[in-house]
Formats: sequence, structure tokens, C-alpha cells
Amino acid sequence: MSLSDCKNGSNTPRLHNHLHSLHIAENYAKRPVRTFLDFRDTNVAENLDIKHVPMLFFKNLQRISKIKVVSFLLGLTLTFFIMASYVLMWDKKGPLFTPSPYQLRPAAIPTSTTATRASSKKNPVNVKVLVKLIKQEYTPRKVPDEKDVIATDSHLFSVIPHRFLPGIKSPCWYEEFSSKPGNDLYRKNLFTLRSKSFKTVCDRLRANFHKHLYHKDGKDFRLRCLPYFYIIGQPKCGTTDLFHRMLLHPEVKFNIMKEPHWWTRKRFGYIRFKDGFQESFRVEDYLDLFDLAAHSIQEGITGNSSGHHRALQLITGEASASTMWDNQAWSYLHADKETEPPFLAQDFIHAVQPDAKIIIMLRDPVERLYSDYLYFKTANKSAEDFHQKVIESVQLFQSCVSEWSLRSCAYNTSLFNDMPVRLNLGMYIVFLLDWLSVFSKEQILVLRLEDYAANLKETIQKVFDFLSVGPLSQQVEAALTKQPMSNTRREEDRSLGPMLPATRNILRNFHQPFNHKLASLLDNKAFLWNNS
Repeated sequence: MSLSDCKNGSNTPRLHNHLHSLHIAENYAKRPVRTFLDFRDTNVAENLDIKHVPMLFFKNLQRISKIKVVSFLLGLTLTFFIMASYVLMWDKKGPLFTPSPYQLRPAAIPTSTTATRASSKKNPVNVKVLVKLIKQEYTPRKVPDEKDVIATDSHLFSVIPHRFLPGIKSPCWYEEFSSKPGNDLYRKNLFTLRSKSFKTVCDRLRANFHKHLYHKDGKDFRLRCLPYFYIIGQPKCGTTDLFHRMLLHPEVKFNIMKEPHWWTRKRFGYIRFKDGFQESFRVEDYLDLFDLAAHSIQEGITGNSSGHHRALQLITGEASASTMWDNQAWSYLHADKETEPPFLAQDFIHAVQPDAKIIIMLRDPVERLYSDYLYFKTANKSAEDFHQKVIESVQLFQSCVSEWSLRSCAYNTSLFNDMPVRLNLGMYIVFLLDWLSVFSKEQILVLRLEDYAANLKETIQKVFDFLSVGPLSQQVEAALTKQPMSNTRREEDRSLGPMLPATRNILRNFHQPFNHKLASLLDNKAFLWNNS
């Protein structure tokens, strides 16, 4: 539903409604995690008689030279000092020398059933504490001044103008073109090096490029365009299928690449964060992705197209499912300086394109997480393994919110890297409220995958109405609805069956307060997902 249809109200009431008790199945409980305060030697046999250890130690010590004894004692003293600093200097932000408790990764985790049962009794999820912490009042973000946003990337804002061409639906402008004929315009584009399909498109664009230039006062200009709309998320919520169906509308001219991930990753030089910094993709590389639409619009401007009036109404968009939630790049660029990202992707999109249309597709966060696990995990998948990872992730999140704000934990990169499943991606309300801090309700359309799958024709029509594109012909409408679903669950993953009932119960209760706030904001009880 469009946010413009929602009831008026504050974006920042408390996340409410009680969580039910989290019943953790005994056979699949949390595995014990050794922390940096746990100095038990994992190489010592479990049945070793501890009372004989001191005697063995002193017998061996007699064989050591005096120099080695002194070195040992010095090391022991230093260890004592460090441990004392942990105990004495502990505060809300962690111990001395430790900027964040989540920068320390869990040590070896026993996998035996006995160890799992023991850990469940010693370290269960604290239900009452978790309820209280998740239901804490959501503090709205402090939106940065636009001048501060611009100051972070002066080149970006020097390339994209403040105003776009009138009479054209898409956000387009003319850029002076001075390249000599014969020069390879797309040779340096980093997207062509990583996408064969886009490289093929560039070969087509290159062949007819000069025919699409605009000539004025002895100068050449090329038409540049930004996306008219952005499908921003969430992962495993049907964005791929929506992308491909929208391509069938004659007024929608997509780039060939569904998910460039430019606003969240590539412009900062990251493709996969685990691979570290690689090379920054320029804004010019990103704009090249929309040249196919720009050429069609230019034909309409010059009147070279038989449907030149319709060409002026062409729109383009992109569907990077990371745009809604992923702001991890800031933690790599400004390590240890901020507990929350100082700027979000939407700050930049709004600064360059304040009238952008935003489309969000969501699904039951419980099912989303299981689908996410099955899709991204490559080996040893099982319902039992998923259950174990859910428990560990919930416990890690509970530890975070006991020290930091709910919003900080939703964006915490170290926590995200430590959680074995992407639990935070289902906290839709946290991210949606941050998008509403810069975009109006009228600019955001929120859909449910369940409605999309049950009534495709009606849901896709909502999208086209939201984008104000013309009606479909019967032929196109038939093709659109008959097209099979894309990016569905793999056959080998279907054979694993559903998640365990105990897992579903944990996740249902965990997400309940987030869903209640979301349903209240959207004035639609369907977003409670009570019947899923």
C-alpha cells in the first residue's frame, strides 16, 4: 500500500505488544560460545584429574632456565594487568582497549549434543530482558544537513545538476560531450568488466552513440538520466520477479543490470565487504547503466521516433535489494568513530533526486529469513542447522540491545558479521522510518509478497498506478500475468522441508513487536503476518 494512504501519526511511538515466551527446543539449543574471559584450555582432556595439574606444572618448571622463568613471570604480570583493566574499566561501551564488544568474534563452538544441552541451561535467551529492550522507544535519527551530505562527495554533486529538463518525465539533463570520434566511451566503465550482459549492451550503444547527441552552438551534448524509481528491498521478497515483469510495460525502460548496488557499496569501492576495498565505481559508470533509456528519450526529444510523445514519458529504474538497509560502508570508512552511520543511502538519493519514487516489497520476516538462509548458504543446510543459527543470532542481538540503542544494533556492522543469519533484515520498521525521515509518504509504495503472489494482476497494477504509467494492452497484460515466477526456491532446498516449529516460534515472537509497529504505521493489519 502507498504510505500516502496511511493514517497520520508520529513515526516514533514505542514498539509495542508483548512477546510470548521463546520456547527453545532442548535438542537444538544455543551452542556454548567461549568469550575472551573464558580461559579454559580446549586441548585438555575432559576426564583429566585437575588436582594433579599443579604438581605436573612445578615439575616441568624445574627444568626451565632462570631466564625463561623470569620471562614467564613477566608475561604473567602483563596478563594480570590486562585482565584487571577489563574488570575495572568496564562501562557501557565495553572494556578498556575494546571499542565494541562485537569486534571480538566467537571462539570455537562445540557441536556435540551434550554441549548444546548444557549451554541451553546456562545461557538461555533472557525473554523478559529481550522484550523490554526490543520494545524500547525508537529514537528518530538526526537527519544530516544537505550541505554536509554534499560535502562528503563533491564530485557526485558536480556531475548531477540541481534541476532536470522540463517536459520529460524522467530526471534527465544534458551533459557536454567532448570525446573524439572513435574513442571507446565505455572502456573504463567498471560495470562492463563485471557484467557480460551490460558489456553487450554497451557494444550496441557504442555503435549508434553519435546519432543520439544533441548539437547546439557548435557543441555536442549527451542526455544523461537517473532512475525515476528505485525498488530498494528487501532481499528474498520478490524484487527480482517484480523487476522482470515491469520490463514488459512499454513505458518502462530498465537498464540491463537489476542490482548495481551502487548507492550502498560500489561507489565506496566495495563489491563484497569480506573482500575489502577494491576500486570505486564513478558516478559516470552508474549513469552509463541508463543510457539505453536516455537514447530512447533523446529520440523522442528530436522527433526521430514515431512515438516521440510516448518517448518523453519513458521512465527507468533499478532494483538493488541492498538499498533499503545496507549502510555498512560507513563503518569501514569511519571505523570506531560512529555507533550509527552518519549518512544513509537515502540521504544521497534524496539530495540528488528529491522527487524519486520508492518501491518496497516485504514478506513475513520469519519466512524471509529461512529463504535467505537457504539461498545464501552453500553447504550443510538443514532445518536443525538453521535453528541453531537463529538461536545464536537472537542471543547476539540481545547482547547488543542491552548495551546500545535498537537502531544502533540494526545498523551495527560487527554484529551483522557475527550473526550467522541476517536477522536484522526483517526489522522492516527500523529501516522504513529512516526512509520516511527524508522522503514523504506519497513517494513510497510498500507491498507484500503474499499479496503479490496471490493476486499478481491487482498488485502489479498498483505499481503502475503509483508510477503513473499508461494502461497495458490486453496482449501485454496476458504476457505479464502468464510469465512464470522467477528466482524461486531451488529444488534441492525444497527437499529440506520447512523450518522446525520451535524455530518458527522463536522468530515469530522476536519479530512481533516490529511487525506491530509496521502495521500501525501502514494502517494495515496484514503486515502483522498473523496468518502466515
